[in-house]
Amino acid sequence: MKQNQSTCSRREFLRTAVAAGLALPGLRVLGANDDIRVAVIGLGNKGKGHVAHFSKLAGVRLVALCDVDPERLEAQKSKAPFCATDPRRILERKDVDAVVIATPNHWHALLAVWACEAGKDVYVEKPVSHNVWEGRQIVRAAARHNRIVQAGTQYRSDPGLREASQFIRQGNIGKVLWGHVVWYEFRPSIGRKEPHRPDWLDYDLYCGPAPLEPLTRPRLHYDWHWVWSTGDGDLGNSGIHAIDLCRFLAGIEGLPPRVLSLGGRFGYEDAGETPNTQLTALDYQPAPILVENRNLPMKKDMKAMDQQLGIREGVILQCEHGYFAGMRGGGAVFDNDRKRIKQFPGDGGGQHAANFIAAVRSRKASDLNAPIAQGHVSSSACHLGNISYRLGAGAPLATAKSALAESKLASETLERVERHLAANEVDLNKTPLRVGRRLSVDTQREEISDADARSLARGQYRAPYVLKEVA
Repeated sequence: MKQNQSTCSRREFLRTAVAAGLALPGLRVLGANDDIRVAVIGLGNKGKGHVAHFSKLAGVRLVALCDVDPERLEAQKSKAPFCATDPRRILERKDVDAVVIATPNHWHALLAVWACEAGKDVYVEKPVSHNVWEGRQIVRAAARHNRIVQAGTQYRSDPGLREASQFIRQGNIGKVLWGHVVWYEFRPSIGRKEPHRPDWLDYDLYCGPAPLEPLTRPRLHYDWHWVWSTGDGDLGNSGIHAIDLCRFLAGIEGLPPRVLSLGGRFGYEDAGETPNTQLTALDYQPAPILVENRNLPMKKDMKAMDQQLGIREGVILQCEHGYFAGMRGGGAVFDNDRKRIKQFPGDGGGQHAANFIAAVRSRKASDLNAPIAQGHVSSSACHLGNISYRLGAGAPLATAKSALAESKLASETLERVERHLAANEVDLNKTPLRVGRRLSVDTQREEISDADARSLARGQYRAPYVLKEVA
């Protein structure tokens, strides 16, 4: 494989390393301290945020940066003494204690497992995996190599939401009845162009475990979210935050025993493959979670989005005697007459990185607010929804209504989705909803009864970027 590595000059690196106290082979360092030495892999918007955030944490030193795109790396290279386009050059370094992984989704698990094997602690962005099976491999690798692995589901570190979870679990508004994840985020067409390959980076390395296929989308970065080989749609991109929070608030553990998802990519034709309108029923018992993703606006040619009970991106958790509504900046509990009972102001999880560093120091995975096992479950819930959708087929609206008939919440939500699509001039008779295959899941073994679904849940890898099963 072609090695496309970009490094800072050795002279600059050694000078900076001596000043910073890095422990380099063959280099005597004076005044070395116990700083946690961190590398960030992936320098998109999220990665740049991590660079800024981790570099300001007390007792943390940013020692290395990585991005396969040399232009992105060049823009950030002054922030750390070592830079590389190949993440393996980061993992082989002895002066890196922990890595922050903010790459496209298809690289998350592979890098996380490799990092554990290399003796690094890991902060891995959501979703932590690109399929159900590989998420479990990260959990096993963390345990086998005694590594601290935090999932990037930062709302578990929001003090207001942590207080709200305790309030709800104590039964203050009765038992949990159901959860409704509402995620209405406007996303226009990503366009389409003739097949091409970017010539400014190592495209083989960019694809990694994914198929080495030309792009049909105009933009390389970010829009990988809407292609199955690298992304997980908005369910896995944004919806996971609210799914994870819903589970955290209600104390819901493990995978859902049944999953059904339906939707479609409506309103435009582009290179995207994932749905821009999706309704996913996670049949947890006794409190199911309904996940509603919308990327189209209130009506055609607008950008404004709808809302439910004041929520556009967040969670509505209905209990016997009231409900919780919120996510970003905390939330509030209301009685069933919509009178506010208690407010839970939050900070959006601003201390999540600090929580990771504290656990790295204590060497106690129990100190993590978002341990990898929880990140794996929430990520897998998204994967199961997408698998159901992908195995579905276009069907009359009556079929979709019948599939969701056993749930009043799902039936009412589907009616709103129907009106929403009509407002965007989508004719479901001409472009029908894709109604997914209902999946049954052995929650203990994390295995799906459907053979086609099991194949998608396992994923495929391209040599040499192969994730091996962790014993």
